[in-house]
Amino acid sequence: MMGSAWISIVRLLVVVSGLCLLACQDSASERSHDASSVIELGDLVDESVIPLDQVKPSQRGSVSQTIANTELIITYDRPVARGRELFGGIVPYGEVWNPGANNATTITVSRRVTINGNPLAAGKYSIWAIPRPSEWTLIFSRAAEVFHEPYPGKQHDELRIQINPIVGHYIETLAFYFPAVEKKDAELWLHWGNTILPFAVAVP
Repeated sequence: MMGSAWISIVRLLVVVSGLCLLACQDSASERSHDASSVIELGDLVDESVIPLDQVKPSQRGSVSQTIANTELIITYDRPVARGRELFGGIVPYGEVWNPGANNATTITVSRRVTINGNPLAAGKYSIWAIPRPSEWTLIFSRAAEVFHEPYPGKQHDELRIQINPIVGHYIETLAFYFPAVEKKDAELWLHWGNTILPFAVAVP
């Protein structure tokens, strides 16, 4: 009887030892996998730091919007007000201005659209404006890959339209955004300071 009990205990110890061995092997395998994952992720991390004095004052931004089956993308560098008088100040009235900084602000449309009812063919354009107190001229130029000054000239204009600005809440950094999109229609706003230039975009 005692011999049989002793054999049972030995068998139980063998089973437990086997289970412990398997668990240790699994744990070691997981640690090895975790370590390799950390190494792989570490290889992907860019630890470079840009000194503050090398950061552009006007940083790159973009906004995109799908309207039905048409894609619009606006790409621009975003100037900051920093307490300055904007329109009629650093942006003179009556002169052509690119709403951005560094490279000219561009808009890309994948299909033909209308802007405030005026046709604009598919393509990429730089955006320009002539601000005035009560009415702005908005210009879409075929000269897309240009600097924000000088204006490339009327010979490159694809479309010019007149828009009345509206007053809105204050924002510090110039922004383009779509406050409304529904079916085949959208509204695109150019907004800086308290000034908003709204224009309607529609697709066929």
